[in-house]
This record gives sequence, structure tokens and C-alpha cells, in this order.
Amino acid sequence: MDITNEQIVKDVLAGEKDQFTIIVIRCEKFIFNYCYHMLGDYGEAEDCTQEVFLKAYRGLSSYQPDRPFEAWLYRIAYNQSIDMLRKRKVMKLLPFLYKSDRDNNQVDQAIDHKYYNPAVLFALATLSNEERSVIILRCVEDKSYNEISLILNQSSTYLRKKYQRAVEKFRKNYDRTREEKQYATEPSGRRSEATVSKG
Repeated sequence: MDITNEQIVKDVLAGEKDQFTIIVIRCEKFIFNYCYHMLGDYGEAEDCTQEVFLKAYRGLSSYQPDRPFEAWLYRIAYNQSIDMLRKRKVMKLLPFLYKSDRDNNQVDQAIDHKYYNPAVLFALATLSNEERSVIILRCVEDKSYNEISLILNQSSTYLRKKYQRAVEKFRKNYDRTREEKQYATEPSGRRSEATVSKG
């Protein structure tokens, strides 16, 4: 049976510092994915991931064994991502694919980091850091509300409502931006006819 992360933490704190490498190998991929979706930039995500594990190693003595280690690690990743976002003048966010009401009003992630949609980026920019994190953890990382509650230190009931409001905010602003873009690209003659018919 594989040794648990919690046991590895005990071993590292007992002096077996090299054991922390096992944690990095196990957790690096999902922490990077989380940072990448929060930041929307590959290089920044790499830097953020390295900083997360550095802070985790340095703060290992503050870890409380009664909570899942991964939740503690995600919390560090969340805080580090927010710190990096605060330092930006312009936020570049990896967009999520928007699905219409016919697709059960869900928001899902865009897999290709080259995907670019100004309307999606604008809609994401209207979300708070917490709202964006809830959507990422729920849609991208496929975490349950109970798991997210451990990461963000909020109740699952609160997070469920937060997620629903975030999706609604995203959808509303996305639709509005798409409509404005469509109107702006219509031929001037067609817009004039529409204006006359309304008058």
C-alpha cells in the first residue's frame, strides 16, 4: 500500500526531508492545472506551482493532520494565484466554453490554451477571484462542494450558491457582449432599417 501524503509529512517533519519529493511528484500536475486555469498563462503557472511547493515545504509544520493534505495544498495554490493576479495590470484568463440553456446552463473549460474569445474573456473578468476559483475547482478540477469547502474555508451551501451566481453572472455578461458585437458587425443599412421599423 502506498504511503499517504499525511504520513510523508510526518516523515519530513521528523527529518526525512527528501521524502517531500514524493509529494511534489504526486501533486505537481493538479496544482499546475489549477494555477494555469486561475492565471491563464503557462509560464506564470509554472512559477506559481514552484512557489506553492516551496511555501508548502517551508510551512509544513503548520499543516493540521485532521484535514486532507490536498485541500491544504490547494489553499496555498489559491492564495499564491491571488497574489499573482493582484500584481497584474491586465488579467489574462483562460476562458471557459459557454454552453447555452439547451445545454443545461453549464459552464465548461476550454481545453486549448490558444482558444481566444473576447466575449468570454470579458465575462470572466466580471467574476471575483473567489467566483472564478469556485468555477475552476468545480468545472475544471471536478471537485465536490465538500472538497471545495475545505479548500476555500467556506460552507458547501454557501459555495453552491456562489457557483450558481457566478455562472449566472458569466452567462449574462457573455450574452450581452455577444449581442453588442453582433450589432456592431451588422451592415449599416440593416441597422438603419431596424431603427426605422422600431420608430
